[in-house]
Parts: sequence; C-alpha cells; structure tokens
Amino acid sequence: MRIPRIYTDTPLSSGHCELDESAAHHVGRVLRMQPGQELLLFNGDGNDYRAVITDAGKKQVCVDVSEVVPNRTESPLRIVLGQTLSKGDRMDYAVQKAVEMGVSDIVPLSTEHCDVKLRGDREEKRLRHWRQVAISAAEQCGRARVPQIHPVMDINGWLAHSQDCDVRLVLHHRTEQSLGQLDQPASVALMIGPEGGLSAGEIEQAQQQGFLPVALGPRVLRTETAPVAALALCQWLWGDI
Repeated sequence: MRIPRIYTDTPLSSGHCELDESAAHHVGRVLRMQPGQELLLFNGDGNDYRAVITDAGKKQVCVDVSEVVPNRTESPLRIVLGQTLSKGDRMDYAVQKAVEMGVSDIVPLSTEHCDVKLRGDREEKRLRHWRQVAISAAEQCGRARVPQIHPVMDINGWLAHSQDCDVRLVLHHRTEQSLGQLDQPASVALMIGPEGGLSAGEIEQAQQQGFLPVALGPRVLRTETAPVAALALCQWLWGDI
C-alpha cells in the first residue's frame, strides 16, 4: 500500500509532533487513517519526514517522526512564472502543472486583454485556493518545497519583480526566436499572456525592460498550455529533465 504524502504547516523534526488543522483534517477525516499507519510529511523546508500516527482523533492527529530524509526533487534552475489570470479552471490547471514542472514562484498577472478582475476579499480567496492547488500538486509530484503564489500584479509590478532573473522571456507567436538560441541561465522569468494574447504595447514595454521575445513553435497555444510547454523546454535545456 502506498504511503500517503502530506503537507503540514508545522515545524517538523525527529520525535513527537501534532499536525496543523488542515493536515489533521485530511489525515483523520478524509483519509480516515488510524494509529500505527505510516505517513510521509513535508512542510516546505526541503526535507521529507517519515512518521507513524500515534493518535488520530476528529480534530487532532499526532505522529512520531522517525526519520528526516533530504528531498532531491528541486530543479537547479530557478523559474519565476508570470501567468496572466484566466477564467474557470484554466488558472488552476496552469498552477498545478507549473508546480509539477518545477517552477519556483508564480505571479498572477493582470494584463490589458485579461478578462478576470480580482480585488480585495475575492483576490485573497483565490490566492488561498491557488496555494492549496500548489500544495496538492507538490504532494502528488514529490516536491518538498511549495512554490510561492504572489499577489496579483500589473505589468509594471511584474517587470520590477522579475528584475533579478538572469534571463527574462515574454512568450508570443509574433517572433521567430526560440529558447534553444539562448545561453544557459541560473534563473528565468517567463511572462505568459491571456487567451487573447499580450498587447503590442505590453510586449514592447517588456522588451524595453530587457525581456526577450520567444515563440514556442508555429502554433498559437492556449494560456494554460503555454506555461507547461515553456517550463518543459526550460527544464530540458537548462534544468533537470
């Protein structure tokens, strides 16, 4: 039987530990696990923790951590993804697959052709939801670090935020430059537009700030497909694929 892998927002070390409310609910209520069963825990510090359940109540789950295991799944390439907001479950898909592909940070973007507007409580609610999507993806794919989901930024905020990356790329189909033409970087920023694409002004503004235009072949990709394709190529060229 496969040992469940669970994220907990709790400091972990060898010995006795009580899981946080969310993890306890998942273990005790959803999975219905019992004392004596094994877990593989992680909290984002880069390690996995082998543990055995000692107490599994309705509101409390306690474990004994028996072993700390360094996790080697993080890519040597730091990738910051600027993903324009999209409707429905498209953004969920982009976040989930970006985590699986090894992204380091995800920045939701509000661009000119973006038809999703988030403000106040609605933005906070969506950020919490995407955080949970990222946690679930990290649990599934074996990562021991959960990428940070940043607050929504406009293009000016994004251009400033991504300045520390070695290479910054703006993806659109109106260029002939490909990823294979670039030298190997240690960090990459990827800017992905909405379903209708980035405006000519936004592309020009990004290029003026040092972004390089890159195309992913002759076909126009959907906004949730583009980050998966770009991340796969980056990891293949410069990362750990």
